[in-house]
Amino acid sequence: MSELFTRISRKEFLKACAYTAALLGLEQSKVDHIAKVLAKAAAKPPVIWLEGQDCAGCTISFIGSTAPSVSEIILDVISLRYHETVMAGAGRVAEGALEETLKEEGYVMIVEGSIPTKDGRFCMVAGKPFGETVKKVAEKAGAIIAVGACAAYGGIPGAGPTGAKGVAEYLGRDDIINISTCPAHVEHVVGTVVYYLLYGKAPEIDKEGRPLMFFRTLIHDNCPRRGQFEKGNYLTDWNNLEERDWCLYLKGCKGPFTYSDCPIRKWNDGTNWCVECGAGCQGCAEPAFYAGMSPLFEKTQEIKGVDVDTIGKALGVVVGAGLAVHFIGQAATGRLGKGGPPEGGEKK
Repeated sequence: MSELFTRISRKEFLKACAYTAALLGLEQSKVDHIAKVLAKAAAKPPVIWLEGQDCAGCTISFIGSTAPSVSEIILDVISLRYHETVMAGAGRVAEGALEETLKEEGYVMIVEGSIPTKDGRFCMVAGKPFGETVKKVAEKAGAIIAVGACAAYGGIPGAGPTGAKGVAEYLGRDDIINISTCPAHVEHVVGTVVYYLLYGKAPEIDKEGRPLMFFRTLIHDNCPRRGQFEKGNYLTDWNNLEERDWCLYLKGCKGPFTYSDCPIRKWNDGTNWCVECGAGCQGCAEPAFYAGMSPLFEKTQEIKGVDVDTIGKALGVVVGAGLAVHFIGQAATGRLGKGGPPEGGEKK
């Protein structure tokens, strides 16, 4: 980036800073501050953000951050060199910024969206198949982060005709950091990037490549409707007000099979999340999403060791209630040896 600065005049540089201020919704009085920050940013490990087969939902989640704000993230936390949606430049200017950054070593590569593998006509970016760019940028990347369900495992495009694959599968590598969920949570993204910048290595990950600091526990473990599950109260009629706070398992909730901290972290600055606003978990943090989790509002997996028709009766026996609750909870999470994992799944 320092080389890029020497190739443009100060006037052009300040003009670019003014565009950046406008893009981030900042006052023009902040232009001088932005100029200083951008000049200083040359010393930070740069970040390249690529977009493939995506809806830009992860980008929207990212730029919607308020604590910290997206301007603080871009100007103070990371050195975001290339992002088609966020950057002020376009065309040759934008691609030039990418090429300059690729001359450096150890940059952070973020990929949003899946990579098509069929026919060469899908997802052309800057006149090239998106997959070619992914391979080129990956060559000297210090860390590669797949942001969102599509980039991590194929997501919704993976159920379509393009032969879409996640980054790890496409590159054939097992060191990719997967920030799944649809869209990716901004704190998961920023937290992972900052961890890498601080320690120079990826955070501890699970077998699916997800950072354990965000994907260690099942949705079911912290679900506010867990008590209704253990009582055997399952919603069967959306219009029945008596059932409105009951467990959504029979209506397709994938919480018992999905690892993420959504119930604790929540979304939109901790305002709410899927189950709390009345919809079941759709399992978007898991590799099976989307094709393996649909139809979304129907029970698609069985909890082995748990009979939903008899749970209520079993818990009606006061003497055995405590043991029954413990058994059900263990069976639901696949931690009981006899209960095993959900059908078609692997034990975590």
